[in-house]
Amino acid sequence: MEPQSDNVDRTQLRYRLAACFNTGLLILATSLWTLWSVGELYWEGWAGTWRDWLLYLSPALICLLFALTALRWPRVGGWLLVLVGSAFTAWRWSRQARAGTLTLRWALSWLPVSGCLVVAGVLFLLEACYRPTHRAAGPTPPTRWLQRHSRYILVFGCPLLIAAVLTAHWIPILLTRTDDGDYGVRFISGNDVALIWAPRGPGWNAVKPGGGYLSWDELALYGVPPVGFGARPGDGGRHATAHDMATTGLCRYLSADGLTLVTEPQDVWRLPTADEIVRSLVRHGENAGCTWDGRSGQAECGVPPDKETPLWDPDMFPPYYWSADEYDAESAWYVPYTGGSVWSGAIGSQPKSWGNVRHGYRCVREP
Repeated sequence: MEPQSDNVDRTQLRYRLAACFNTGLLILATSLWTLWSVGELYWEGWAGTWRDWLLYLSPALICLLFALTALRWPRVGGWLLVLVGSAFTAWRWSRQARAGTLTLRWALSWLPVSGCLVVAGVLFLLEACYRPTHRAAGPTPPTRWLQRHSRYILVFGCPLLIAAVLTAHWIPILLTRTDDGDYGVRFISGNDVALIWAPRGPGWNAVKPGGGYLSWDELALYGVPPVGFGARPGDGGRHATAHDMATTGLCRYLSADGLTLVTEPQDVWRLPTADEIVRSLVRHGENAGCTWDGRSGQAECGVPPDKETPLWDPDMFPPYYWSADEYDAESAWYVPYTGGSVWSGAIGSQPKSWGNVRHGYRCVREP
């Protein structure tokens, strides 16, 4: 029979190992969710209301709440992390599978933010099993406050440091954006493109009567009888095409001054192509000199573009513009105000039926 002290020592070792591993996994998960939440807030949600800010920060706040629960009550927190982490992973993977884009590379890229929660939850459950024996052995608690609360400090301190670094990076950019206050008709030329962009109104990020921004389908099928927003009888739920955008697109029904939508085609305005949007991106009122290969998620720019006039309204929510280009039968290209980058939204595609606050549009016409 092994001495009781050897069993206690092994239990103590298992407890410490479980505590170290799950603390490390919690730091990784909370740090990544904070990086996403705070980064997306400054990149996408800065022009929104405090409710939008709270929505962007909620993933990080929820993750930190789970971490606090697990550190304080390992059994309860462990089950919470396992159940929520598993449910989120299943939902995210199934959503990607329905879109036909679930790959091994994509799944592995999401493991740090979802799988870590599940593994950490299992380790917290193990920690809860070993904790009674650990306490019964009577280890002397550290006398210093920092040592006693080191797990809390690390799990919460790392995300706070990330938030502080992101804030220090973004705030100077956001506060020095060029906004000349002119949201009327604007002429943007250079970089082999010269276009007149529609003024604020129905030709620029119009909101539907019931609320919400327009999807690509809604933009393209606006002129299908009855002319206007809403479902189209007899279309069978089909997605619009580039031909629809050219013949029944909303921009075609915009009056010459860009201030009114009419019931008959005017053939003055149109939706710009992705390449035209990229080549018209601006920085401090000047053309940013961006070009795009038509495939990748990032344009090559002379200077980094930003969400500034004359192309963008810095205080208007959408950071992306829909283009007239189809990606495939079910999705269409959009362009972000940065022209795509590693740390912000890339040039990409979204389902044509997806209307949300992040995707806007702006009609153009020839000079």
